[in-house]
Amino acid sequence: MRIGIPRELKPLEGRVGLIPAAAAELVRHGHQVCIEKDAGNKSGYRDEQYRAVGVEVLPSAADVYAKAEMIVKVKEPIAPDLKLLRKEHLLFCYLHLAALPDLTEALKKIGLTAVAFETVEVDGHTPLLAPMSDIAGRLAIQVSTHLLHQPQGGKGILLGGVPAAKRGHVVVVGAGVAGGAAATVAAGLGAEVTVFDISRERMERMRALGANVTALYSHKTDIAEAVKAADIVVGAVLVTGAKAPHVVSADMVKAMQPGSVVADISVDQGGCVETTRPTTWDKPTYVWEGVTHFTVTNMPGAVPRTSSQALSAAITPYALKLAAGNWRESQALRKGINVEGGKVIHPALLT
Repeated sequence: MRIGIPRELKPLEGRVGLIPAAAAELVRHGHQVCIEKDAGNKSGYRDEQYRAVGVEVLPSAADVYAKAEMIVKVKEPIAPDLKLLRKEHLLFCYLHLAALPDLTEALKKIGLTAVAFETVEVDGHTPLLAPMSDIAGRLAIQVSTHLLHQPQGGKGILLGGVPAAKRGHVVVVGAGVAGGAAATVAAGLGAEVTVFDISRERMERMRALGANVTALYSHKTDIAEAVKAADIVVGAVLVTGAKAPHVVSADMVKAMQPGSVVADISVDQGGCVETTRPTTWDKPTYVWEGVTHFTVTNMPGAVPRTSSQALSAAITPYALKLAAGNWRESQALRKGINVEGGKVIHPALLT
């Protein structure tokens, strides 16, 4: 199969669909791989490194889309990509269509087959979403900690505190991969951490992080009380393929102290905080009722080398199956189909 890797176009998005080592695996299995010139630069991978493993470097995105049968990229296609996609293409990337009805319609109109990383599912887990969720959870705390600093408009506190000063309080809603990563980093920094989930197994795992972590069931009244007292609120609720429910209401956010921070990792799926709206890395935050919101839709794009390495490791086995041609025998990949032949396929997008 002919596989193409275009350059990512979202603002300050530095990831690349496949790093050279991953592309080499596809070449080794007899596939032709091409990449747009300089597509790997921001991740630290030069064109020469791709050429060295048998990848053809093409001068433009148009050349890549024209030559390839399968397109492997990171983020969902935007307007310039959509102009180049064809009915014959097999698109393999993050899509998050539940929050993007216009993109859904555009892909239906093109008529291609779109397999979304985030809905490839194995035994109830999403292995292609997990590495980026892990990174997003960690980044949410790193960035939010900085946003608490007074020069950034924050409350002026050190998250972990010091002797004679109180620790900061972090509330994490959702204890999956992203929420668990956020709680782990916050706990490691010494904050008081309250994590909400509906799974006892996840609550046990969060509680085991340390004596400074409390894990509670997601009762609305308990969430409201915790959010009101929080310095940082991290939204990390995921319903595979579907739009995230609003677990944190606008009234809850309004009750927070000025200078507090909301980081909604669920923003890709519409956000689990009612006051969330999508932002980009060139303008990552906004303030609503005195509360700073960090809601970038491609958080892992800020650390493209780490993210590209982790993502390539996860997607390469599935890219090999797709390229082999008999991929519909894989239940995991069948679950990944979001749009095909002009129709929405994934059940979560039909509700």
